[in-house]
Amino acid sequence: MLVLSRQKDETIMIGDDVEITVVDIRGDKVRLGIKAPPHIPVHRKEVYEAIKRENREAAQVNPDDLKSLANSRGNSTQRLNTDPSDSTQANKPATSDSKSKVGHEPKVRRRIKPADSNTNSSNKIKNNTSGCEGTQPAGS
Repeated sequence: MLVLSRQKDETIMIGDDVEITVVDIRGDKVRLGIKAPPHIPVHRKEVYEAIKRENREAAQVNPDDLKSLANSRGNSTQRLNTDPSDSTQANKPATSDSKSKVGHEPKVRRRIKPADSNTNSSNKIKNNTSGCEGTQPAGS
């Protein structure tokens, strides 16, 4: 350990970026001012040790927690058909045996065909390719 003596308003340099200045001396207490770049953390030792202890505890994995997490995720996830070119699934209505693992029937999705060019233009549904396929305007 390097031991240095400093008086009030004197500074110690650590590397090129860290300055430690003796700001005040009162009895057995010394006040230090520390200038350091933001990427260098500066803590009192007791705070630093508490941070390390909390990080060690947080990093420990409890196998029971992992098992319960895996079980809960396994019960609530299901694969959805997101391929718009697969028309075999998109036009089929849900049946009673197609319930998901959580007990809810999937919603029926139907493709909307573009309106015939002979109909009134206000009743046309435009062929939208922005990911809104299968939706209908309000009131339909």
